[in-house]
Amino acid sequence: MGDPNISHLAEVYAETRDHILGGSELDPLTDNYDMDYGVPDNEMPDTTQGTAFFVATIIIAVVFICIMLICGVGNFLFIATLARYKKLRNITNLLIANLAISDFIVSVVCCPFLVDYYVVKQLSWDHGLVMCASVNYLRTVSLYVSTNALLAIAADRYMAIIHPLRPRMKYQTAYCLITGVWIVPILISIPSAFFASETMYPHGGASASHNTHKTFCAQIWPVDQQAYYRSYFLFIFVLEFLGPVFVMALCYARISHELWFKNVAGFQTEQIRKRLRGRRKTVMVLIAILTAYILCWAPYYGFTILRDFHPTLISRQRNSLVAFYIIECIAMSNSMINTFCFVSVKNNRYLKRNVLLCWRSAYAPSKTVDVIDINVFPLFNCPVLVIECLLVPLLFS
Repeated sequence: MGDPNISHLAEVYAETRDHILGGSELDPLTDNYDMDYGVPDNEMPDTTQGTAFFVATIIIAVVFICIMLICGVGNFLFIATLARYKKLRNITNLLIANLAISDFIVSVVCCPFLVDYYVVKQLSWDHGLVMCASVNYLRTVSLYVSTNALLAIAADRYMAIIHPLRPRMKYQTAYCLITGVWIVPILISIPSAFFASETMYPHGGASASHNTHKTFCAQIWPVDQQAYYRSYFLFIFVLEFLGPVFVMALCYARISHELWFKNVAGFQTEQIRKRLRGRRKTVMVLIAILTAYILCWAPYYGFTILRDFHPTLISRQRNSLVAFYIIECIAMSNSMINTFCFVSVKNNRYLKRNVLLCWRSAYAPSKTVDVIDINVFPLFNCPVLVIECLLVPLLFS
């Protein structure tokens, strides 16, 4: 599928061939997609042949299947639980819900097409231009929504811990923030759909007796708009990666100093210490999520910068495209890490309490939580409720 957020193909390929062949003029519409970087068509190596692509296909298949299972099922159950139980709809969980919805869209809507494209058809798109543009657009929106949601969660934790005496965010303010989390990606992702294109490229070499072409689905910017593309990329890079990472790092650094290195005035009761431990655990998980986000997406943005701004450095590397697909796959796996981290922050006490609440609301409305014995909880009669409670993400103190 090419890039989920930035396209490079037209201007990079054309620019590189223009540099190698001595400035031959290209048609920006019909001659803008040359994957050979100046190599004649009958000498261009087939990227889909060889051990490297075979290994990459296996890795991509495993990662995408895991994304569909973990993110699809896990985020669906969380969203369903949040919709079912009103008590869980606090500000923080509403912010987390945006992350869950964006990851769910990718796992259910985009990943099946990507498995077909990368693994089954081996870099050939057979679903038409509309679906090509739609899948590219949804992947782009989902990435930016996830980034903005993580930023909003960091800001919410910062205000709750650093300024505990200030009024918490109101629901009206939270809804406005959530609207911004979605509106900004929806707008800035429009080029990913507008420039989406299906392009035929040679496959199997000139001597192949069977079908010698495949269809590449990606964003293809015309050659004469390369300056606009690079400006757009730098704008996106700062707005949706460098900026959010810098702000989140500052927030968690300040929070860490508050929780670990600042002395608490007065006598610390067991309740205060317990609450402090809970907050520290929550912050550690959020820092782990930020670290995973950087480790997953930094190689992707780094490779994109290298490829789009210095194309000659990788122009004749046979497996450069395979390497990019592996890096892109690692970046998309970040959604699985988010799901694992948000589930792992829960503790047994919280799980027990919510299982009891679920059972009471469904089967024993006249009893209180305090008098219900966990040993007589009919697990076999309520498996869905148990799974839902297991997958409810963190409720911050």
